[in-house]
Amino acid sequence: MTEKAYKRVFIIVIDSLGVGAADDAAEYGDAGTDTLGHISQSVDTFAIPNLQKLGIANLHPLRQVAPVEHPLAYYTKLNEKSRGKDTMTGHWELMGLKTEKPFITFTETGFPPELIAELEERTGHQVIGNKSASGTEILDELGEEEIATGHMIVYTSADSVLQICGNEETFGLEELYRCCKIARELTMKDEWKVGRVIARPYVGRKKGEFKRTSNRHDYAVPPFGKTALDAVKEQGLDVISVGKINDIFSGCGITEAYRSKSSVHGMEQTIELAQKDFHGICFVNLVDFDALWGHRRDPKGYAEELERFDSKLGELLKVLGEEDLLMITADHGNDPTYTGSDHTREKVPLLLYSRSMEHGGPLPEADTFAVVGATAAENFGAVMPEGTLGYSLLK
Repeated sequence: MTEKAYKRVFIIVIDSLGVGAADDAAEYGDAGTDTLGHISQSVDTFAIPNLQKLGIANLHPLRQVAPVEHPLAYYTKLNEKSRGKDTMTGHWELMGLKTEKPFITFTETGFPPELIAELEERTGHQVIGNKSASGTEILDELGEEEIATGHMIVYTSADSVLQICGNEETFGLEELYRCCKIARELTMKDEWKVGRVIARPYVGRKKGEFKRTSNRHDYAVPPFGKTALDAVKEQGLDVISVGKINDIFSGCGITEAYRSKSSVHGMEQTIELAQKDFHGICFVNLVDFDALWGHRRDPKGYAEELERFDSKLGELLKVLGEEDLLMITADHGNDPTYTGSDHTREKVPLLLYSRSMEHGGPLPEADTFAVVGATAAENFGAVMPEGTLGYSLLK
């Protein structure tokens, strides 16, 4: 690539865009999964010209998208060293941390009676729900009851999460956030320790009209060690987060944070930031791929979301300069053609592009996601914290 230091590094996580089953996928029940490949096979038309020219189809064969003769980006696949296949595990490893023990889930049983009793006592709300469900289904089932009684909808999913719904008009945002903070405190106990407590505000008054709003807030377990973000921040540089990155890292290593209303909005924010003057990292998570399409097993919706992303990517490429490095990757898979609704244990892509590069091409497959953080850290002359994973691809 190049040995020059880039002034800005843009890291975009297309949440859940796996590119084929990991070598240990069978241990997770995910043999044969392939998020991107199966999306391409499942839809009648699929056009992602900007990802295509960077080399996405050179990296991974796609039925609808041909490889190009001269890809603009360097490309490779990353393997996950951590145990697990969730959002936090993936993002933390991208920035250097290896998670040895997967976060606990309550998908099959709901939360223990002892936890629910303590949550009810501390919040003053009776809990309803307490099962694994999709966000839209649980609102249709229990939203009217919550509005009428002041009870509190608590549910989980295939992820390591405790989610609480609250109607913005009747329950109130501040009350919802208060209850979530209490839930976070309670679930720091080892036997209840979920990765995230998520506030899920919504509006509407009756079944069929409920809509979740963008005032979601994630209360994550703080990273168990310093990451590449801390290393760059300690250099006195900018570490700007877009989307749920700030929540995933509990603000650690972040200097400036922007919430996104959608993945398209997240890309619009990134394009705006690219037109401003800063020195450091812009770290972006685009969650709709996972939340709206992967978990709901909707390959058509996922494909359309990728096409919307690709259009915005074209706009971003126009405003990036020779002093910018763009890295596009993912945090896990979520094959929308697979059984169930859980994430899938997959390899993830990495595309590295700068206008200053003479050409792109293949790089050796990496044995950890952490090459992303290590590359950014070396670029800024930062030393990765002790105990972290990863090696730089900069040279």
